[in-house]
Amino acid sequence: MILDNISIINFKNIGNEQLTLSAGINCFVGDNGAGKTNILDAIHYLAMARSMHTISDAQSLRHGEESFIIDGRFSRDDARPEQVVCAYTKRGGKTLKRNGKEYDKLSDHIGGIPIVVVSPADTALISDSAEERRRYLNRFISQTDRTYLAALIRYNAALQERNKLLKTSPSEEMLLIYDTMLAASADVIYNRRKEMIARMQPLVEHYYALLSEERETIGLVYRSELETTPLTELLLAARQRDFVNEHTTCGVHRDDMILSIGDYPLRKFGSQGQQKSYLVALKLAEYTILAEKSGERPILLLDDLFDKLDMRRVAQLLKLVGSEDFGQIFITDCNKHRLERTLGEAGAEYQLFNIAQGCATTL
Repeated sequence: MILDNISIINFKNIGNEQLTLSAGINCFVGDNGAGKTNILDAIHYLAMARSMHTISDAQSLRHGEESFIIDGRFSRDDARPEQVVCAYTKRGGKTLKRNGKEYDKLSDHIGGIPIVVVSPADTALISDSAEERRRYLNRFISQTDRTYLAALIRYNAALQERNKLLKTSPSEEMLLIYDTMLAASADVIYNRRKEMIARMQPLVEHYYALLSEERETIGLVYRSELETTPLTELLLAARQRDFVNEHTTCGVHRDDMILSIGDYPLRKFGSQGQQKSYLVALKLAEYTILAEKSGERPILLLDDLFDKLDMRRVAQLLKLVGSEDFGQIFITDCNKHRLERTLGEAGAEYQLFNIAQGCATTL
């Protein structure tokens, strides 16, 4: 998947920009706050219909404006053209059109433009709660599996209604109805997650070994209560606890990914460089699986490339993504000379843009 051109109007600090992009590596350099990451976020909007950060559409508006629009022209790997337009207005909300046709549901677009993001915000996968890791896993699997996405939507809707009931002393009959609804969707979610982690684990090990030159061993394990007990049984056993807490205390909304290094928790025993290398390996594994399942090489966004990675590991990463297995890449960095030197050492061809106050200049 190649983004050939992008037009961005009134998005964050970008007033009006049109960029013609390379099919290979595109680099955006400039000071902190200049707008480099905002360009990557605009690309993410075209792929996922939302920001890559946890902010609302209204927060993505340029200050003082009423609407933004992002227009992307793509070429698929088989050369078929695609156009995606994402627009937001304060009054009308968000719309998304693909080849001129508006989606009835934004979720129908997920997976159409495969994308993988590596950014400093990924540290939340290590330092934050299990909810962040589930959110990552849900976004990833939803790009490749419509059945999973539908099951996830049904599960979350039933969970929300069940939690409302628990606050109002519901009848056992009503709870059993929601238990059945949750269990049906939970089985799909659990099995898909288990399969995905099993596929990811050897890939993460492989990419980490390449990045670290096999200095350490790492692990990735999926943990779920459903591994030993069906959800209907778990819900019945937790009935009184749910009444006391007034919410559902068991289910796939409590699952987790266990990240380790040398058989120890990555969060406690991994250095910053090791943690970042693990996260990059995780995202490269995601890239490989998305490419396999979609038949398209995803777009790869590398935001703040040198964040917590030494020059040696960055060089290893650039050699990896410069192979034919990878497609179009977008990189941001605040140090032009460092980036050019590292790309040169990796033998990579690239296009360079300078970003200043939301404006782009080709270098």
